[in-house]
Amino acid sequence: MSTFASSDPKTALMNQVRQEAAVQNARQLVEKLNEHCFERCIPKPGSSLSKGEETCFSQCMEKYMGAWNTVSRQYIGRIQKEAGSMGGTSL
Repeated sequence: MSTFASSDPKTALMNQVRQEAAVQNARQLVEKLNEHCFERCIPKPGSSLSKGEETCFSQCMEKYMGAWNTVSRQYIGRIQKEAGSMGGTSL
């Protein structure tokens, strides 16, 4: 019973760190989307988007997010593999 109690704060802290990392990741993704897709697809912002701008932005976002997710999965897999080989805990 004491083992569970002693690991509970550690688990809570790890969960909090994971959540904060996820929020930071989302912020970074939105920032990169704005930098890359907005500047590429909407060269002269106005009061509304043209159909072409909407299509370009939507396709750019889908491609960028797909690439982002692929890289993230590979990175997490690599970290988990390295942590496992060193006897550490997985993410």
